[in-house]
Amino acid sequence: MEVTGKVVGAAVDFDTGHIRVTFDINETDKVKTEYDKIKQYDKLKIKAVRYTRKRSLDANAYFHVLVGKIAEALTMSKAKAKNILICKYGQPQLLPDGALMIYKTNAPEEFMYELETLHCIPIRYEDDATFYKVYRGSHTYDTEEMSHLIDGTVADAKELGIETMTPAELLEMKERWGV
Repeated sequence: MEVTGKVVGAAVDFDTGHIRVTFDINETDKVKTEYDKIKQYDKLKIKAVRYTRKRSLDANAYFHVLVGKIAEALTMSKAKAKNILICKYGQPQLLPDGALMIYKTNAPEEFMYELETLHCIPIRYEDDATFYKVYRGSHTYDTEEMSHLIDGTVADAKELGIETMTPAELLEMKERWGV
């Protein structure tokens, strides 16, 4: 069962030493029907994470359309254009401890910019190695992150004279995401 809500309290059971967390659930009908099914289990896997709205697939598709047009206007590959835009307007990849992910390699910049699976930008050179700051792929973005990527990409496209969605069309697309 997956639902949305918020934590409203926690208490310690002094007999067992266990902590009980109380949630205020939005989807009450779903819980009512699922509760009888899950209460029979001695152990459950419980996961509570920050709620984020998923961005729509049409947003990612529109980003890729603009990437193609920008690549054509600048006479570069789509992979390079995408990497540049993600590194300019995207979200850094963080390690589990919250630190930025830095990738050290002897691969030249032009090779790295052509990669489809890794989005990164050089930040430091040392002897025969280059250190790159790594960025997440756009398929991992929530609505707010995708909105920022789209806005920056649209601005770059307009600077190149590329036709983009009108402000009203962009607003309508963002409203569908719930931004």
